[in-house]
Amino acid sequence: MPSLQLDFSPVQETLLLTLYARAQDSRAPAPILGDTLAAAIADRIAQDTGYDFGRLKVRPSLVASTALRAKKLDDVVRQFTTTHPEAVVVDLGCGLDTRMARCTPPAGVDWYDVDLPQVTELRQQYLPGRSHLVATDITAESWSEVLPDDRPTMIVAEGVLPFLPGDSFQAMIRQLTTRLRAGELALNGYTRFAAWAMRYDASIKALGIDAAQGFDDPREPERWNAGLTLISERLLTRAPEVAAFPQPVRALTRLVAHSTAMSRQGARILHYRF
Repeated sequence: MPSLQLDFSPVQETLLLTLYARAQDSRAPAPILGDTLAAAIADRIAQDTGYDFGRLKVRPSLVASTALRAKKLDDVVRQFTTTHPEAVVVDLGCGLDTRMARCTPPAGVDWYDVDLPQVTELRQQYLPGRSHLVATDITAESWSEVLPDDRPTMIVAEGVLPFLPGDSFQAMIRQLTTRLRAGELALNGYTRFAAWAMRYDASIKALGIDAAQGFDDPREPERWNAGLTLISERLLTRAPEVAAFPQPVRALTRLVAHSTAMSRQGARILHYRF
């Protein structure tokens, strides 16, 4: 009999979607991310709760894109913590992401994993570690007061943007960059079309989510009054790791890579300084 019950909203359940995608990548003959810890956690959750990951209808294209965007965000974090070995890392909407374990930051780094109370409770059970867990709604006004404000800070927001209503994502980033001294922000940036199209993805439809938020111009966040300056826009259709994508996903991705406009509708990593 299951020993644990999961009581998640559809948006919260996306943490299981990305966990399972990373787990599936780790089981591939040539994994992109190779997150074996994610696979172990997914297996334990299935055993403890009876959760059927098959209901998420995770396709090979989602497995590949999820693994690749996680790898590229990890690269940004590693570079930052290597340059700033006493930095602060803030992982927004962390879910059951194993980023800290994958990045192995220097001992002087303070890592904050931020998500809703139900999620952080699950994280304590399945992913204990040395990070600081912050149980909160990331759009709340005062939660950032727990963060140190006198050290360089790396803010990571993976898969957060399309699920927040109105301008709450912009307001959250503005709150953080106003309070913190200096640092960088990295996110997977959905265009408006990509965010709209997500609702027709088999996995998102299975969860009943109406995702909608995105922006097209990578310089738009520079106009959020958050002190952001674009460092880079990385179009993942052009990443060398695409060679490890399964067919026909690999062929389609390479075709799309010829067009910057079309590539932006897929996965891209946006990197800012504040």
